[in-house]
Amino acid sequence: MPESTGETGRATLAMISREASVSMSTVSKVLNGRSGVSADTRALVEELLDRHGYSPRGQATAWEPFLELVMSETDTQWSAEIIRGAQAVARQRGLSLILTQSGDRHSPAPDWIDGVLRRRPYGVLLVLASLSPELQRQLRTRGIPFVLVDPSGEPAADVPVVGAANYEGGILATRHLIELGHTRIGVVGGPADVMSARARVAGFRTAMDAAGISIREELIRPGDYSAESGISAAEALLSLPEAPTAIFALNDLEAFGVYAAARRLGVSVPEQLSVVGFDDVQGAEWAGPPLTTVRQPLTRMAEEAVRIVIRIRDREPDLSLRLNLATSLVVRDSTSSVAS
Repeated sequence: MPESTGETGRATLAMISREASVSMSTVSKVLNGRSGVSADTRALVEELLDRHGYSPRGQATAWEPFLELVMSETDTQWSAEIIRGAQAVARQRGLSLILTQSGDRHSPAPDWIDGVLRRRPYGVLLVLASLSPELQRQLRTRGIPFVLVDPSGEPAADVPVVGAANYEGGILATRHLIELGHTRIGVVGGPADVMSARARVAGFRTAMDAAGISIREELIRPGDYSAESGISAAEALLSLPEAPTAIFALNDLEAFGVYAAARRLGVSVPEQLSVVGFDDVQGAEWAGPPLTTVRQPLTRMAEEAVRIVIRIRDREPDLSLRLNLATSLVVRDSTSSVAS
């Protein structure tokens, strides 16, 4: 029979060790992400910590004065804007920012959690990723606040999230092209398992349906948010007997790839092909021609994510855990009326 938490209502490490039939040092190793514990024992201790709602106190609540920003890619213009926003607000709070490159679009690498438990950061921001219930429990039992930024999947309702209005952005991009007279509109898609990509395509479909324009499925090509996928998708689209007069790329890197494919095939932008991207990274304004794109407030998304971590750490009451920031269309020189 599980041991009671007693009058205080708090589980203690001694209680956890007795119920798990392990030493206090073993429980401490699990709690602090240290090695030397078997997988089965670690899982049992984690389960007991969660079942008893363990929360640290005293020295166990100590944290280091830095935020940990976890990303699968750190060398893109997209990631640079996220880093800039997180760093600005962290600095205001007197915190450093450390950058951890780990995992992929789905989750951090398996060994990441052990490291973060040892490092004991003030809080964690995870970008373009999901976080398993088990990892969520481990962070919560150690009192480490976390926020997902532009998550790849749909997190549970109690998971703090900052995102952007991707569906509305897809509508804005497509409606702009329709208003210029385009009806044969190609799409360079994104990763099928990433929520933002699905939402942007859904916005495209909604705008086309609202305008009464039939969607030709052969004009929707797969992509993975890379310039290379923009090149291959655009080459396939522009080689069709009835090529599109406009292409909506689901991010700016793909749009730059569309530019490269158009140059190779001798197709001029925007005279023969209008192009719209998504994100409005710094290079979009200086592309040739300057790129029409949907602005995703990347810097502000990171700023707000840090503010949520701070509010969780400060135990603010009635804290909203979901923030979805508006997107907007930035019209530049890569789009024009359809050629007659």
